[in-house]
Amino acid sequence: MTNHAGAAVLSASFRQFADVVPLMLWRSDQTGRAVHHNECWLDFTGRSLEEELALGWRAGLHPEDFERHARIVAAAFEAREPFTVEFRLRRHDGEYRWLLDTARPLVEDGRFLGYLGSCFDITDRKYAEEHIEHALAEKEALLAEVYHRVRNNLQVMVSLIGLYGRAAPEACRGSFEALGQRVRAIALVQQHLHEAPHIASIDLRDYLRRLASGLGQLRRAGRIGVRVEGSGNGLVEPRTANALGMIVAEIVAECLDATAETVACAIALTIDAEPAMPMTVTVVSNVRDVAEPGRQNVPKLGPRLIAAYASQAEIAASGEATEASPLRLQLPHPSGGIGA
Repeated sequence: MTNHAGAAVLSASFRQFADVVPLMLWRSDQTGRAVHHNECWLDFTGRSLEEELALGWRAGLHPEDFERHARIVAAAFEAREPFTVEFRLRRHDGEYRWLLDTARPLVEDGRFLGYLGSCFDITDRKYAEEHIEHALAEKEALLAEVYHRVRNNLQVMVSLIGLYGRAAPEACRGSFEALGQRVRAIALVQQHLHEAPHIASIDLRDYLRRLASGLGQLRRAGRIGVRVEGSGNGLVEPRTANALGMIVAEIVAECLDATAETVACAIALTIDAEPAMPMTVTVVSNVRDVAEPGRQNVPKLGPRLIAAYASQAEIAASGEATEASPLRLQLPHPSGGIGA
């Protein structure tokens, strides 16, 4: 059998195989011109094989995808490398459908013979992706609107607390001051949530670092240090990030309430995040119960507030944030619920 006859037999065998495969197949020559489209392809486009051969099939390409498709394919042909490209192709009913085209070079005895490619209709997937992106954009806009409303209301609350505090008896002023500081801390937590690059999914390590720095400057600047440690990292939803922020803010406030003005407070946060495992955040404070003069009457509500914040976000909390009994916060398991 001559080489020419062998090629003819191979071509016939290929066409017979390609036409019974239930997906869109195409084959090109060394120059990139189509030499075959199978029956599935022709059923999709509603055109004859003669119309689709060479560069004729490109008549069905969406105008917006033409240049991008040509550029990707040309680069792959020049490098003789496999390629994958998404593009829209006009169906027999006139509707443009998204196709995922995957192609590999054909090489025989060291000779490059062209490409063989297959196409899958991914229109439903593309529409689903667009819907998700739109939904995320709407969620981001809604969260941003909520943040602005919360911030404005908190500013009013801080002003009212300040007014009542200045008019209150001397013995009560420490409590009003502590309340005002906590409301400012709430505002700071909301600010850092809003400033996160992706408000719908918060990078926990980056968020806690930024928040810790802000809390350190909010009150007694230079005498409060909050550091974030651990090798773990992860993404959490806003509800979880908000609860963690409020817990950290309360621990900072408790530390400052319990120490004199000249005492430096140090708080360490350790993130432990393993793949497919619930994240944990461990908190240790060097707080000592040596109250600042004039603040002995400030109620110690920290443990109850921390428990309430944790419960709202389904965070399991144990410990007291001391060196002897670190506060351990176990976040909800990625699959839902609190892990064991």
